[in-house]
Amino acid sequence: MDGNTLARIGAVIFVAVAVTATAVEMTRKEEKREGAASLPSSSTLSPLRWELRRCQILGEAALLDGGCLRLWAEQRDRFVGSAAPSFGSEPKPIASPVPNANTQEAR
Repeated sequence: MDGNTLARIGAVIFVAVAVTATAVEMTRKEEKREGAASLPSSSTLSPLRWELRRCQILGEAALLDGGCLRLWAEQRDRFVGSAAPSFGSEPKPIASPVPNANTQEAR
């Protein structure tokens, strides 16, 4: 066998393996999508978890859903461990570490 024939056989084998791997991977992704699209029964999940799953399934539409936004804010606060800021207090200005260019100290 000469080099050209060997290269052609190798290319055919490579293409066959690539096509087979692609077909197998495509069938796996379809199985995952079918399982992820359905909501589990509410008896298996807590109400909080169920609402989070609902927001996840909504996708980008959840950005416009007030319930999802509220739920994510609560989850973020729980994760970070901080309480929600009270709306009655006003933020305090942070002192600038750099002196103002108009003051006598900066000149």
